[in-house]
Amino acid sequence: MKRFFPLLAATLALATTFASAQPSAYPSQPVRWIVPYSAGGGTDNLARTLAEAMQPSLGQPLIIDNRPGASTNIGVSVMMQAKPDGYTVMQAENAALLFNEHMFVKLPYKPASDFTYIGTIGRFPVALVVHPDFPAKNVAEFVRYVKANPDKVSYASPGNGSPHHMAMELFKQKAGLTITHVPYKGAAPAMTDVMGGQVPVMMLDLASGLPIIRSGKVRVLAIALPQRASALPEVPTFVEAGFSDVNAYAFHGLIGPAGMTPETVARLNAELQKAMKAPKVVKLFADFGFEALPGTPQDFYKLSRSESDRWGKIIAAAGVKLD
Repeated sequence: MKRFFPLLAATLALATTFASAQPSAYPSQPVRWIVPYSAGGGTDNLARTLAEAMQPSLGQPLIIDNRPGASTNIGVSVMMQAKPDGYTVMQAENAALLFNEHMFVKLPYKPASDFTYIGTIGRFPVALVVHPDFPAKNVAEFVRYVKANPDKVSYASPGNGSPHHMAMELFKQKAGLTITHVPYKGAAPAMTDVMGGQVPVMMLDLASGLPIIRSGKVRVLAIALPQRASALPEVPTFVEAGFSDVNAYAFHGLIGPAGMTPETVARLNAELQKAMKAPKVVKLFADFGFEALPGTPQDFYKLSRSESDRWGKIIAAAGVKLD
C-alpha cells in the first residue's frame, strides 16, 4: 500500500504534464479581425456585424483592428506577420485578392500561396451613377454623350485600384469610351463631389451609395451584375443595356496567414456560415444590397483565382500600374 501512493503521485504528475503540453481547444482567446479600411465605411460595418454575430457560438470576442492604406497592403502585411494559429484573420476584398498582383510592380506577397482561404462572404454590387443634371438618362444615352464629347467627361472613384475604379475601366473598354479618372481618398469625398456636380460620374458600391441613390442626390443608370439587384429592382443591368461583360463588384472574404490548420479553418468557416444567417446580418445584407456567397474554403480559393485571371486581363488592357 505504501508503494501505491508514490506510484499514484507519479502517474498524476505525468498526466498533468501531458495535458499542459496539449494545445487548448480553439479558440481560447480573442481573435483579431483586420479590416484594411478606416472605421465607419461599408467594409468596416460589415466586419463588425459579422464579428458580433460569430462571437456567441465561437465563444470568444472578435476584435476589429482597422489598418487602412496602400491599397490594403498595410492590412495584408500585418496579417502575414501573425502566427497562423487562427487568432489573426483579415477581411479581404478585390485589392488583396484580385487586383494588387496585377497592378503593383513589386508586391511582397502572392495571393495564390501566401493566404489561408477561410470563406467567401459575398459581394457589393456597383452601379453607374451620375449627377441629376447629367444629360444621360440611361446607358445608351450615356455612351452617346461621352462619345460626342471626348475627353470632357470625368469620373470619381475612392482611389486607384479600387473596385469602383476597375469597374469603370471595364465599362470604358467594352463601350469604347474615353473618360478621365479622378481618384479620391475614400468613397465619402468622391460621393460628395459627385453629388455636388464637381465630378459628374461614378461607379458606386451600393453599401455606400444606397442612401444617396434613394434620396435622389444621384441618378443610377445601371447595375454591374448579371441580374438586377434586389435592393434596386427597378434599375436595369448592363446586360440589359447590351454590355454582357460588364460584371463588377466589391468581392469580400475572410483570409488568414498561410499555414493555418484545416481544423481551425473548418471551425472559422462554419462559424462564418452560421453568422451569415443571423437576422441582423441578413438585414444588413439586404440594406446594403449585399449578395451573400456562402461556401467552402476551396470554393473561395477557386473563385478568387478565377476572378484574378479575369481582372488581370482587364487591368493589363487598362494599363493600370501602381508603385
